[in-house]
Amino acid sequence: MPPTEKAILEKLELLEKRYEELNRLMADPDTVRDPQRLQTLAQEQAGLRDKVLKFRDYKKTRHNMEVTEAMLGNATEPEMMTLIKDELASLKRRQEELFRQIRQLLIPRDPNDNRNVVMEIRAGTGGDEASIFAADLFRMYSRYAQARGWQIDVVDVSESSVGGFKEIIFQVNGKGAFSRLKFERGVHRVQRVPVTEASGRIHTSTATVAVLPEPEDVDITIDPDDIKMEFFRSGGAGGQNVNKVTTAVRLTHIPTGIVASCQDERSQLRNRMKAMAVLKARLYDLKQRAHNAEITETRRAQIGSGERAEKIRTYNFPQDRITDHRIDMSFHNLPDIMNGNLDELIDALAIREQAQLLEASLA
Repeated sequence: MPPTEKAILEKLELLEKRYEELNRLMADPDTVRDPQRLQTLAQEQAGLRDKVLKFRDYKKTRHNMEVTEAMLGNATEPEMMTLIKDELASLKRRQEELFRQIRQLLIPRDPNDNRNVVMEIRAGTGGDEASIFAADLFRMYSRYAQARGWQIDVVDVSESSVGGFKEIIFQVNGKGAFSRLKFERGVHRVQRVPVTEASGRIHTSTATVAVLPEPEDVDITIDPDDIKMEFFRSGGAGGQNVNKVTTAVRLTHIPTGIVASCQDERSQLRNRMKAMAVLKARLYDLKQRAHNAEITETRRAQIGSGERAEKIRTYNFPQDRITDHRIDMSFHNLPDIMNGNLDELIDALAIREQAQLLEASLA
């Protein structure tokens, strides 16, 4: 159940009291003589300022509505009543907009939302059909990225014998890429009749999708001595310089055993840069998951674990239906969605996440 307006306003009352308390503490002579404590309090106050000021504006608007409603009760002339009703309608719209803004301010921001991402799609159970489905997912995300003006940059790919992908790793570069694509991480299941199935039986196959935020340099520091670098000749479909020049790069992070490779570029330097970007993203993801493991069970239950192993979605082609199991919602016109029109689905997931985060922030 989403948080009620009463719960949100009660939370804001507490934040306003804390804001006023911080003002008193910062004016205290003992605090002034302690620069470190003063800075800590000032940072906390700055974090509350927008919420409190918006809340005060909301309360002022609500008070003006009460005054205007009283005027309406005393008005007798039709023209005056019309003017007062127009003012009431304007104040109501203002109050609703302020409340919407307050809700947004209370939702904790994901620091990764504006980052580029590294996506990894791997065929799961289902043999050749799973690899074809992995290629379908890559095509879907590529078209979605194109529609949003993002750039797709393939890092590494392993093709199957039927033209699908056993694995494909690629970067998505564009503002807000992680904020939208983070909802895609998990196990995707497809139910359809494979083109290779002569009897027309429906098969179930899976593919896994990992979505890793691309870290900033300050997030991950890698000791060069911890990196084992290997060079080899590019192989597989798509490599124009296959077996001619040793341009492919494989990087191994010795302390963790994490490996990243790239053979998509003609340039050894470009391949090394791409492989390093993937390696950093995987190490950052490992660091984040270790941090998330420290979150209490209650907190995890409120916001969801987000583990990529969870089955998140079923693509049922015979029934023209996609069902997202996290929100228990189904969407039709499956070909349109597979063509990259994901916004309706992702918007529903984003609304769910915001409601969960808001509920957790009020706890």
